[in-house]
Amino acid sequence: QVQLVESGGGLVQAGGSLRLSCAASGTIVSINEMRWYRQFPGKQRELVAAISMGGSTNYADSVKGRFTISRDNAKNTGYLQMDSLKPEDTAVYYCNADIRRDYYSARYFSNWGQGTQVTVSS
Repeated sequence: QVQLVESGGGLVQAGGSLRLSCAASGTIVSINEMRWYRQFPGKQRELVAAISMGGSTNYADSVKGRFTISRDNAKNTGYLQMDSLKPEDTAVYYCNADIRRDYYSARYFSNWGQGTQVTVSS
């Protein structure tokens, strides 16, 4: 069993910063790509940022230059540093990771966290 637990969400004023964390626990052999998604009310989840096992990153155009994704492989934890926040960043943010759980299988499984609310006031 693998769990992803997000933390760090909350209420912040426009222009402020928040740092989200995503801690993976359980039986973990390795974690491939880690991602952050967000979901606006009534909308589908959208990809915000992704980071490979080796540290290569990708960002949605709407957050480039403001958000930074990182990871600590030794701690099985991913981060999303969010700076210069805007009211339109208000959403529930979800962590997603491809995790290998078995030494005898090379298969990776997609796992989701429970989500954390980020609210940016104007």
